[in-house]
Amino acid sequence: MVPEGAGRMVALQADITRLDVDAIVNAANSSLLGGGGVDGAIHRAAGPELLEECRRLGGCPTGEARATGGHRLPARWVIHTVGPVWHAHQPPEADRLLAACYANSLTLASELGAQTVAFPAISTGIFGFPAPRATGIAVEAVRRHLERADVPRQVTFACFDATMLGLYTEALRALG
Repeated sequence: MVPEGAGRMVALQADITRLDVDAIVNAANSSLLGGGGVDGAIHRAAGPELLEECRRLGGCPTGEARATGGHRLPARWVIHTVGPVWHAHQPPEADRLLAACYANSLTLASELGAQTVAFPAISTGIFGFPAPRATGIAVEAVRRHLERADVPRQVTFACFDATMLGLYTEALRALG
């Protein structure tokens, strides 16, 4: 699989739980206690120790981020962020909260010293955020962070399928 993109941001069709990066981002729910989609996959791959560590965190508000160890994952850390539920917010607020997920996750990754970070498409599954809109917000939020920070040195958008890879590829190309 050849990554799409250039520089410090790339898109790749991959299983995020198998990526050998310093940190993966989990599109979590506010309890941080596991769920469906990528959240469930990360919890299954990391093992029960992840759930135990998440219980001690006491949840996470929408737009914020919390870190745990990676446990049985190749990644050293899991950064949990809670994306907005599309129909629960007016579009400008949903956009702001989604951008905050990426910004706060990257700030936390930088604090941890993570050189490589992989993101799923936050809020585009059961939370219903329109994928074309979400990918544009994601790429722009990451671009803004990388313009002012040396860490991480590489951000991967881990795409579950070819459709999402196409959307991220298009958003990355639009940057120029």
